[in-house]
Amino acid sequence: MSDVLEGDDTVTCNRKDEPMRKHNFISAYFVLGFLVLFCPVSSPTASGQEKEREFTNSIGMKFVLIPAGVFTMGSPLDTYKRRDDETQHQVALSRSFYIQTTEVTQGQWKAVMGRNPSYFWRCGDNCPVDNVTWDDAQDFIRGLNARENTSRYRLPTEAEWEYACRARSQTLFSFGESIEGLDSYGWFHENSENKTHPTGLKLPNAWGLYDMYGNVAEWCKDSYGKYQSGSVTDPDGPTSSASRVLRGSSWNIFKWVINSANRDHIYPACRSRDIGFRLVMDLK
Repeated sequence: MSDVLEGDDTVTCNRKDEPMRKHNFISAYFVLGFLVLFCPVSSPTASGQEKEREFTNSIGMKFVLIPAGVFTMGSPLDTYKRRDDETQHQVALSRSFYIQTTEVTQGQWKAVMGRNPSYFWRCGDNCPVDNVTWDDAQDFIRGLNARENTSRYRLPTEAEWEYACRARSQTLFSFGESIEGLDSYGWFHENSENKTHPTGLKLPNAWGLYDMYGNVAEWCKDSYGKYQSGSVTDPDGPTSSASRVLRGSSWNIFKWVINSANRDHIYPACRSRDIGFRLVMDLK
């Protein structure tokens, strides 16, 4: 039996690096309160946020605090298969933020939105939600913010995503330079069996983030464009662009393409069975 939901309305959109396929898509120190099913749990208060390394919200989404800092974004000129949109430049992130330790799961999506849009719905509630557009992600964020009486959940900027992925590393991967270690950290074309997998099965990076390489590609807040030249602070992409940034690659991407700096982009109305997202939450 097919894993496609009856009435599946997938829109196929071309992205770089995808295998040629019919479907055309290329990637605790403190827990706040107690978790009771269907009962909201307050997010961190402004006065205590900096002291809280981790928290779990009302629908079981786990977040970890990422400290403000400075890093080199992009890839060196000698990186294998490097693209010209990965120009190295210094980025300062002036504000700490929380980021979800996994991609948004199907169970979390259903808790807020109801119907599950995922192509791989048989994978189960712990698998990443897939087949969602950028606008779908915004609808989820609005629903979650309303549920928790806040306005601080959002998509990460592209700079925040790469900074969190690197976890202070400047190597090709957060775990070093060798691609041989990638099997332990992510799902990609060569090991995924052409499907998503439950989140958190692979090793996390040094900041406790899972599936930053593969499983599903992740929507970012930014429109896509060339990086700003020189050093920048808190960049959030160009003011206008037809496409939105995707990061992390996916189960459908060849492993030699994947690294911490690899970029992708697609129209925000496109949905694919290898696209999902994770959230950040502002401190205030």
